[in-house]
Amino acid sequence: MSTVLETEEHTALRAAVAALGKRYGREYITALAREGEHPRELWAEAGRLGYLGVNLPQEYGGGGAGMAELSIVLEELGAAGSPLLMMVVSPAICGTVIARFGTEAQKRAWLPGLSDGTRTMSFGITEPDAGSNSHRITTTARRDAGGDWVLTGRKVFISGVDISDATLVVGRTEDARSGRLKPCLFVVPRDTPGFDRTPIDMELQSAEKQFELVLDDVRLPADALVGEEEDTGLLQLFAGLNPERIMTAAFGIGMGRYALGRAVEYARTRQVWKAPIGAHQAVAHPLAVAHIELELARLMMQKAAALYDSGDDTGAGEAANMAKYAAGEACVKAVDQAVHTLGGNGLTREYGLASLITASRVARIAPVSREMVLNYVSHQTLGLPKSY
Repeated sequence: MSTVLETEEHTALRAAVAALGKRYGREYITALAREGEHPRELWAEAGRLGYLGVNLPQEYGGGGAGMAELSIVLEELGAAGSPLLMMVVSPAICGTVIARFGTEAQKRAWLPGLSDGTRTMSFGITEPDAGSNSHRITTTARRDAGGDWVLTGRKVFISGVDISDATLVVGRTEDARSGRLKPCLFVVPRDTPGFDRTPIDMELQSAEKQFELVLDDVRLPADALVGEEEDTGLLQLFAGLNPERIMTAAFGIGMGRYALGRAVEYARTRQVWKAPIGAHQAVAHPLAVAHIELELARLMMQKAAALYDSGDDTGAGEAANMAKYAAGEACVKAVDQAVHTLGGNGLTREYGLASLITASRVARIAPVSREMVLNYVSHQTLGLPKSY
C-alpha cells in the first residue's frame, strides 16, 4: 500500500517487509504471547535482512536511511499481523539517541548490534509519580569520589527489559554552572547490581512484557553517560521522543490496517441474505471511514518522518504528536469496527481480532496520552495559555 509521497525504494521496501510479515503472521505473535515467549525468530530475520537498523548510520552497520524507512518496516509488519513493539524502543529511540549524541566508543559498542538485532536496548523514562511530566523525574545521578555515577530512582511501564542487553535510563544530574537538575541519559546493563526489575501484571496480551524498575545506588562507570556531560539536556531527550511518536503512529496504522483487512475480507464473503454483508451501506460505510482515517494518519506520519529526517526537530515535534494522535484514534476505530463487522466471530481466537481491542488502546495512551497531545497542540501550535 504505497503512496505518491514514497519513492520506488520505499515501495519495494514495503513489499519485501510485507512478505516477511506474512511468513510469520498474527498466529505466530499471539501464540508466543500466550506462552510468555518472544518473537526471536522474526526479530533475528528482520535484523539479518537489514530492516531493524535501516535508520542507523551505515558506518556502524545500519542502512543509512531514516525514520521514513523504519516506520515503513513497522507499519508493514503490523499490517501483516506481526508487529515488533521493540522496534519503537531499540532502533528508533535508543539507536537514534546514541547515533546523534553518543561518544565514538558508545556508537561502536552499540550501533552495530542494534542494527542487526543481535543487541537490544530498552528505554526507561516513565516514573510512578511523574507520568507525562518529564520535569518531575526524580531518578537522579551523582558523581562519587572516584568519578563513577550512582543512580537512584524508579521507573514503570518499561518494555522488554528482560530481553534487552541494557536500558537507556533517563535521569537528572546537577548542572555545575547553574546548580539546577538537567536531563541526562545513561546506559545501564541488564545485570548491573542494584538494577532490579519486576514484571507488571497486564491484561494486554503481548510478547513484550512491561516492568517496574528500581535503581538502588546503581553504580556505573563514567562512560555510561550518553555523550559528554556538558552537552546533556533536553535536546538529547527529545531526539528520542519524536521518533517514538512516529513509530507509535506506524504501530497503530499497521494494526488498524490488519483489522480492517480482516473485516473487509469477511464482509466480502459473509452472506446472510441475498448479497454479502459488505453490500449493505451500514457495514460498508464505517469500513470506508476507517480506511480514510488510516490513510490520513499515514500522511501525517510521513510528514513527521520527513521533517525529522531533514533535521527539523521543532517541526517534527509538532507533526509527530499529531501523527501519533491521528494514528491512535484511527487504530481504535478500525479495530472496533472490524469486531462489529464480524459480530460474534470478532471475539473468537480464529479471527485474531479480540486481543486487538485491548492492544489498540496502546496507540491511544502511550507513549503520551491523546489529552497531552492536545495540550501540546493548543499551547505550542495555537499559542493558547496553559492551565498547569
